[in-house]
Amino acid sequence: MGTGLTSRTFTREDRQRYRDKVHRCLDVFARMLAASLFDFDKPLTGMEVELNLVDADGRPAMLNESVLARIDDPAFVEELGRFNLEINVPPQSLTGDGAWRYETDVRTQLNAADIRAHEVGAGMVMIGILPTLAPEHLTHESISSNPRYALLDEQMLLARGEDLHIDIRGGPEMLEMYADSIAPESACTSVQFHLQVSPEEFAQGWNAAQTLAAVQVGLGANSPYFMGHELWRETRVAVFTQATDTRPAELKAQGVRPRVWFGERWITSVFDLFEENTKYFPALLPVLNDEDPVAVLESGHTPALHELRLHNGTVWRWNRPVYDVVDDRPHLRIENRVLPAGPTVVDVLANGAFYFGALRALSEQDRPVWSQMSFGAAEENFIAASIHGIDATVYWPGSGEVNVTELVLRRLLPLAHEGLRSWGVDDEIRERLLGIIEARCTSASNGATWQVAATQAFEASGMDRWEALRRMTQEYVARMNTNVPVHLWEPV
Repeated sequence: MGTGLTSRTFTREDRQRYRDKVHRCLDVFARMLAASLFDFDKPLTGMEVELNLVDADGRPAMLNESVLARIDDPAFVEELGRFNLEINVPPQSLTGDGAWRYETDVRTQLNAADIRAHEVGAGMVMIGILPTLAPEHLTHESISSNPRYALLDEQMLLARGEDLHIDIRGGPEMLEMYADSIAPESACTSVQFHLQVSPEEFAQGWNAAQTLAAVQVGLGANSPYFMGHELWRETRVAVFTQATDTRPAELKAQGVRPRVWFGERWITSVFDLFEENTKYFPALLPVLNDEDPVAVLESGHTPALHELRLHNGTVWRWNRPVYDVVDDRPHLRIENRVLPAGPTVVDVLANGAFYFGALRALSEQDRPVWSQMSFGAAEENFIAASIHGIDATVYWPGSGEVNVTELVLRRLLPLAHEGLRSWGVDDEIRERLLGIIEARCTSASNGATWQVAATQAFEASGMDRWEALRRMTQEYVARMNTNVPVHLWEPV
């Protein structure tokens, strides 16, 4: 989002021209959908993993520039915070041993990068929120040096007109704080799964992803601590929502939509989502490109739709539509953004196997699950799972109010197996990865439960909260590096 942007001031005329250009891009996008111009010959999956950097004591290491220089691999890029990185995993098919190749590639790249990071005194950790983050780590100075982050910070605070307010309640403890920058957003590190879909199948896929979001979070919760407080089991959801909120209290009261958004309705076309983004959200970064999308399309080529894509990148839906162009061929993807990073590579791949398998099976049902439940119920499920994690109770058609683990074991895990068979995933790989999901359910354990139990054990031994979090983080990193799935981690 916003690659190559530099610090600048935007005028009223800039914003008007940008709005007009976004609408022109949207019109061209509609023409492309009507003409069936999208590539879907070999549907691929993709993955991005955000990482934290820590020092030997488990505390944030503000060294992403030095680490990137050492790694010297275009697959690794900086993220918002100086203690953040991201690895972009090349897209591939799940067919056959594709999931195993994903796991092998990610482990190989992360291990090599971690060795380089240690040369400058840093290590890598996959975790939803780094437990040792303190207020001094989330300031203007902790934002990465790339000018696009400074521009985004400036424009978001300008749109809000006042400091960001973070107020998290509903968990074991509560937290209220203010921030004069978007730096708290950098606390939130996630895994993003990408699935290429045809325009005709996009609505079914997105609707299915929305119904699955709560279950994904319940199974994969890995962010129970923020600023020294035990909050939600997936506190990242609350922090990310509030740290990017450009609405002052008055606009919230008027029902203005937040930029981190679950949505508000089931869709019938991918066009619905891009149209909503254009209708409901003012531009954050009104940067114009010279491309004339109408002229490009009428010349027989594929327009990049720069403004539409940039605008889409500043609306952080938990399941986001993506328009992209590769080799002059356009394609569409569903970007699934609900899961935290970690705990291990194999846990990440197990989460991915469950998501891709269940999504395919739900998308192909004759009577889809989303036709049997309200959209509001799906959003309530998502919040409940973020607060309570693997112990959450959610609503599911035909089951009523049901625990996440029971829903997975009885209803969704068989569907995930069915979906992965449809993908052509090797039986041994399917059984291994979905077996990890099954074991998490039967043991009612995931990253969040392990973090809380370990921290409480250190506190019971006489440590204060911050020292307990530091020690827990060190133990977490050691176990993460074994690639043993989290449900098998020994207690401290």
